[in-house]
Amino acid sequence: MADKREIDILVLSDVHLGTQGSEANALLQYLQSLAPKMLILNGDIIDIWQFRKGYFPQAHWAVLRHFMNLAESGVPVYYLTGNHDDSLRRLTPFRLGNIYLQDKLLLELDGKRAWFFHGDAYDPSVHKGRFWAKIGGQFYDWSIMLNRGMNRLLKPLGVPPSQFSKRLKASVKAAVQKMNDFEQKAIEVGMAKGYDYVVCGHVHRPQHREIVTEFGQLTYLNSGDWMEHRSALEYVDKAWQLYHYRAEDFAAPACFEGVENNLEELLRSIEDGTLDRFSRL
Repeated sequence: MADKREIDILVLSDVHLGTQGSEANALLQYLQSLAPKMLILNGDIIDIWQFRKGYFPQAHWAVLRHFMNLAESGVPVYYLTGNHDDSLRRLTPFRLGNIYLQDKLLLELDGKRAWFFHGDAYDPSVHKGRFWAKIGGQFYDWSIMLNRGMNRLLKPLGVPPSQFSKRLKASVKAAVQKMNDFEQKAIEVGMAKGYDYVVCGHVHRPQHREIVTEFGQLTYLNSGDWMEHRSALEYVDKAWQLYHYRAEDFAAPACFEGVENNLEELLRSIEDGTLDRFSRL
């Protein structure tokens, strides 16, 4: 494999491992091309809401294994909880070796303060309509799968791929307003707290915006998702950049060598030699 690209911080969110809409293969290919000094998983990494014991493909295990390998090699890995993995919040905060499970994270980056959190705390629909939020998540997953199936059928006919699931969501005024309200609230709270960067996930909308108002200024960032946008945030040389995956940028497919497609083996590998490093924060 070619030399890995070094970055200071990698931020991922909304991977939704355990669902058919997750682009785990593409994510693994991207991860195997990088050498991050810090990894921040900003919520909805494992989709516990839609988790089914009978569906967790090898690529999904491989992504989890890669996260653990980074931690074992000395890279700090921060797993920040989201709404689809909110059951983990009963455990926060704790540390297992170089893996930190938290609900939010504050960092000072080259003299600037960065606030990382998933963002569902500012989405009332998640808390007031949890049942319908779960149903909506399943419908979104199905629409992505239908979209991919249609693209495969139309490809031999020379029809370029489309993303009607993304356009459908963007055309629903209520969904667009929800995203706008969420972002505005996150920006307002970030300014009130005096942060320079507000870094979220949750709404599956990649963003890199410079906000200037009479109350102050900050940079609002959203890492997007690994279902439709296949996006991430990278912090390199004191600057943030938004990454979008393109298959043509990679010469080789993702490598699955040594990946256990087995829950018991994965849990055993986590426990071996690490229990003495477990601590509550």
